[in-house]
Amino acid sequence: MKNVIEAIILNGKFQGQNVLLPRIPMIATDVPIEFKRTQFPIRLAFAMTINKSQGQTLSVCGLDLGTPCFSHGQLYVACSRVGKPSSLFVLDKDGLTKNIVHSIALRD
Repeated sequence: MKNVIEAIILNGKFQGQNVLLPRIPMIATDVPIEFKRTQFPIRLAFAMTINKSQGQTLSVCGLDLGTPCFSHGQLYVACSRVGKPSSLFVLDKDGLTKNIVHSIALRD
């Protein structure tokens, strides 16, 4: 809708619940002319591919596995971008993903 964002809480006490984020009025007090604007109470976020994230260190990382990793090592690279496991958030609707490993790597 034009004035509401529907979202799902990913973690915490209310994990899995749907919430509606309405636009809220912001009234400027530090300018000589009074005005009011409405905006959504959300924060800017960035996205990048797993390949692009190699060599990066992130404080918080969200991993969307709706489309499974398609080459050897991508799941490891994606999960190892943060220092603490508590800073990694994984989204997968089925709860399972397929990590591709070449059969040569599994031979004795």
